[in-house]
Amino acid sequence: MKIYDISMEINENIVVWKNKENKRPKFMITAAYDKDGMNESRIDMDLHTGTHADSYFHMLANGNKINEMALDKFIGSCIVLDFTSIKDKITISDLKKLNKRIKKRDIVLLKTKKKPAKEFDFNFTYLEKSGAEFLANKKVKAVGIDSVGVERSQAGHETHKILFKKNIPIIEGLELSKIKPGRYFFIGLPLKIKNGDASPIRAVLARF
Repeated sequence: MKIYDISMEINENIVVWKNKENKRPKFMITAAYDKDGMNESRIDMDLHTGTHADSYFHMLANGNKINEMALDKFIGSCIVLDFTSIKDKITISDLKKLNKRIKKRDIVLLKTKKKPAKEFDFNFTYLEKSGAEFLANKKVKAVGIDSVGVERSQAGHETHKILFKKNIPIIEGLELSKIKPGRYFFIGLPLKIKNGDASPIRAVLARF
């Protein structure tokens, strides 16, 4: 079995949404081995920083919190689709070209970058609402993307809401630049955070 780590490393220089400092992780050492005989630390981090899963509550007032999400949504057959040649947005017409590769209950990962991002791209390639509607109608299990957000420039966060209303979670901040398109097995479980609107995940792909 081959395992591929597709998670961002959490550090103080991580790429964050719109370069907002309040989304950047902050670390604090609470015990040091030389002084205390052990190492311990704390982290203060926005739940939407790094590789993370959004709960429906993020955009729906009565949506499930992250601790209420079905765990099977974050484990299963996965298809990585290559959209690195597309700039701006992924639409229904782009997805229709790959229609035969997308199966019901797939975890669909959208690869848009050929190399890891070093800073936030305000013009990142995003999933446009028609693309979200297409995937929702295909009854996929989850949708992931290699940007720290799945959409931009859409009033009302339509991509999020279209998917969430069909019980399709969104995974953001994946690292797919070294991953070839194709079929894998995905694992990326969220933490059991009470009333959480999101959670960090350690996302991996496997081939058996």
